[in-house]
Amino acid sequence: MKRIGIDVGGTNTDAVLIADDRVIHSVKSATTADVTSGILAALKALRANPAAAVPVDAVVIGTTHFINAVVQRRHLQRIGAVRIGMPASASLPPFCDWPADLAALVNDEIFMLEGGHDYDGRPFMPLDTDGLKAAARAIKAKGLRAVAIASSFSPLDPSCEITAREIFAEICPDVAVTLSHDLGRIGLLERENAALLNAALHDLAVTTVTAFRKAIAEAGLDAPLFLTQNDGTVMQAETATAFPVMSFASGATNSMRGAAYLSGLDDAMVVDVGGTTSDIGQLRHGFPREANAVVEVGGVRTLFRMPDLLSIGLGGGSHVEQDPVRVGPLSVGYRLTSEALVFGGDRLTATDIAVAAGLIDLGDRARVAHLPRRLIEAALADAHRKLESDIDRMKTEAGDVPLLAVGGGAFLVPERLSGISEIVRVDHGDCANAVGAAIAQVSGEADQVFRDMTRDEAIAAARGIAEARAVQAGADRDALKMVDVEDMPIAYLPGNALRVRVRVAGAIAEPNIGAAA
Repeated sequence: MKRIGIDVGGTNTDAVLIADDRVIHSVKSATTADVTSGILAALKALRANPAAAVPVDAVVIGTTHFINAVVQRRHLQRIGAVRIGMPASASLPPFCDWPADLAALVNDEIFMLEGGHDYDGRPFMPLDTDGLKAAARAIKAKGLRAVAIASSFSPLDPSCEITAREIFAEICPDVAVTLSHDLGRIGLLERENAALLNAALHDLAVTTVTAFRKAIAEAGLDAPLFLTQNDGTVMQAETATAFPVMSFASGATNSMRGAAYLSGLDDAMVVDVGGTTSDIGQLRHGFPREANAVVEVGGVRTLFRMPDLLSIGLGGGSHVEQDPVRVGPLSVGYRLTSEALVFGGDRLTATDIAVAAGLIDLGDRARVAHLPRRLIEAALADAHRKLESDIDRMKTEAGDVPLLAVGGGAFLVPERLSGISEIVRVDHGDCANAVGAAIAQVSGEADQVFRDMTRDEAIAAARGIAEARAVQAGADRDALKMVDVEDMPIAYLPGNALRVRVRVAGAIAEPNIGAAA
């Protein structure tokens, strides 16, 4: 199977071709302001190599489009919010915990209706179908194009949300509907927030995926498009259009998956040093450890599948201040090749320090020959101190563990760090993010409560649900393996209740690759 993987970072856009489980060719080009033209440039550079000018089975892209839109408050649309769960939760309406500026951009109309379920799955109140019809008519009259629907305890019983979607499809079929149970876990406000963000990104998702398809076509490729998800797996382009929030953290996740693939290590710490930030995480069974706590995105609390990462403002493009000596957190980003000293600019960056120290050969070394040795040593010491401290924060065991150092700025990682048994560097490590995209698999997850079953029976039932969802998403059933399992007894429910979460992953089924074209 031949795949092209592309990852769009804040500084560089990387592209690789993988065939027969090895990297054939890789390229790195500057990320552009509109991102899409940078993808096209990377694809053309990759295909210029004769070894990479071959037909491919799929193009997989990891993008920062959607999380950047939330963080920068750009390209978001106004939406309707429907909460099903009254009279409970009336004091905490949708958007209640959002930053005021973001809520003002997105919040157009809120509808709070009776219905929903209790913690044990029993109906809480009869569903207010008349209220749903009135809400659908109001949203249609306002000309809104997207709506988010959240019902209390919908991960246990999604029937209220599904009924609401059917009503909206009948009255305003052109409105994009996001259901919270498709995105989050138990926890109403955080799950609802994920649905609200997803709805606000709908038009951008349509535009972005269309532009990606156009870039692939203009590069002369006839291959289906996949986008990577937060958990290191892929989704078909159509799914990405419906669920853009599922790719919020895909960049760092791709790097971790790529590092595991290139090194052969399934359990290790990983630091991905890019041009702007360093992302630190831990590999478990070849996949990033998932966050079990609330994850904030652009100031909004969410609770859905996200890797447990620590991002710090340290990268190859980081500003170096001299009084006192400090590296980051500000960065020149994709302007590195015009603003760094070694490229003729006037901004001292971490890349300039590395060139002056002889760590890398980049640009014109003569332009940094004047830097005093004291400044070079102090800047590198500051970078090393930050990395050592934050890597230790992300460790979950007291003993020494291996560290995979990848990314274009991995030259900032020293050869020895406290708490680390060895520093592992790999070929093509500077493009590990694109490698991770190219080798990404399809996943499925189940997270629900089972009763009157033994623990083994409940886990087996959850695994069956997760595998069915993975196959539906395009996975090869025979290649699926369980990558994560958690179970927790629920003492306040009858019937030996057990909440089980299982995640499985496997390779894309080849018939699905053909069908997705």
